[in-house]
Order: sequence, then C-alpha cells, then structure tokens
Amino acid sequence: MRSLEVLDPGRLALVEDLGRPGYAHLGVAPSGALDTASLRLANRLVGNAEAAAGIETLLGGLSVRFTAAVTAAVTGPAVDVRIDGRPAGSHAPLAVRAGQTLTLGTPPVGLRCYLAVSGGIAVEPVLGSRSRDVLSGIGPPPLETGDVLPLGNPGIPIGADVVVPAPAPGELVVPVTLGPRDDWFADPAGGLAAGWTVTAESNRVGLRLDGTPLRRAVEGELPSEGVVTGAIQVPPSGLPVVFLADHPTTGGYPVAAVVKTAALSALAQARPGTRIRFRPS
Repeated sequence: MRSLEVLDPGRLALVEDLGRPGYAHLGVAPSGALDTASLRLANRLVGNAEAAAGIETLLGGLSVRFTAAVTAAVTGPAVDVRIDGRPAGSHAPLAVRAGQTLTLGTPPVGLRCYLAVSGGIAVEPVLGSRSRDVLSGIGPPPLETGDVLPLGNPGIPIGADVVVPAPAPGELVVPVTLGPRDDWFADPAGGLAAGWTVTAESNRVGLRLDGTPLRRAVEGELPSEGVVTGAIQVPPSGLPVVFLADHPTTGGYPVAAVVKTAALSALAQARPGTRIRFRPS
C-alpha cells in the first residue's frame, strides 16, 4: 500500500481537501482547506485533481516518511523544505523516493502550509469530504506521531518550474459586500474600513479582531439565522469575528458584511498582529 507515516505533526496538522459544501441544513460547515488557492496549486504541481486531500500545517514542523516513491509539493508561504535533511525548496514538484523523509520548517510569514502528495491522502471520506472540521469533530482527527495515511493512485505531474510565492503585505485590504444586517450599525462602511488587528484567539472557526468597536444603531439581538464562510459577525462587544471554513452554520448576532470569496485565502494566512482593513463595495 502506498502510504506516508507521520514522524512529527508539528503544532497542528490536519487532512483537508476543498470541503463538504451543501450540508448547512444539517448543521455541518463546509470546512476544507482555509487557503484553497495554495492547496489547489500544490495538487496541480503533483498531478492531482485540485480537490484531492492534502495536509494543512500550522506554522510548519511537519515531518513524514514515505513507503513508496512519490511526487510531493509544499505551498502556502515560502518555507524551508528538506528531504532526508537536504534542502529541497517549496512551490515546486519534488521527487521523493521510498523510505525518504520530508520535513517542513517554520515559515517566516503566514500561518498555513500545504503538503500535496501524488495520489492524494486517501483516508475515508465523511459526507463526501476528507476534511477535518475542528468545530464539529467531523472528519479525520488531527495527525499524531505514528499515524499512517494511505495514498491514492498517482496522476502525472505537470512538470512546472518553481512557482514564486506571493509576498505577504504589511496590511491586508479585504474586499467585502455590506449586509445583510449593516443597517444595525451607525456607520458600517466607515467602521469596517477603520482598521483591525487579528488576535491570538483566532483559529479555523474564525478570525477575532480588535480595534474601535462598531457602534450599534439597533438595540436587542436577532433570532439565530444562517451564516456563510466570510460572514463578519459582530457580537455586543462591537469587535468583529470573520467566520472561516469551520464556522457554525447559524448565529444570533448581526452580520455587517461578507468577505469576497477570493480574499479568504489571504485571511487564512493572517497571523495574530496582522492589520486588516475592510473595503466595502
């Protein structure tokens, strides 16, 4: 059986694909890779379908050993990648022989790196996806030392040269669509554009932000209603929470705006302390 063995999961390593959309009526979040652009790229580099499952790591540290020859690729922020201790590089297809070890360092910027392997991670799917949902506990558990993950049948790598990772900006400017509850706030557009800081309480469920609280124009609270990935929910504190892939499917606080889908990958790489400004449209 083609497989990889986890020698060290690092701080947190999860199996993720592009998620399980369409189950919100059952209370199941879409989940999946937070930085979908990086997972798609890694899969293309190794010859997989873009939706194949890979490994999402938090601040690197992952070390795995392969039982068969594979093509591997690591994407996300630029990071030190080594095969049997020798520098190999990220953002490029890597030929790894059976028995060799691939190790990720800690990226100097960003949060999440993605390891794709030819054939994809072939753990058992749940509701059509191999993704871990950290809020509900659906999907394969976080990786631990000694885990052995099966690999699928490989495709044909595209043979691309090194893909240069995009530099991390000093401040993220995030496009959003106002609503559906922007009328609950005195100045939603101006307040969201004023500037926010990502806090250490952020995770795959959502980014918690600090800054000047948004001022309410309506008293009281809403009955719970459905929320989507990218929803900017504002609790009574006035400090927004940007829901990411493992968000709850309903919420009782007003949603002032929703992040454009194309901007979600950048938010997935926002470390605590990152400055964010929302650009309403």
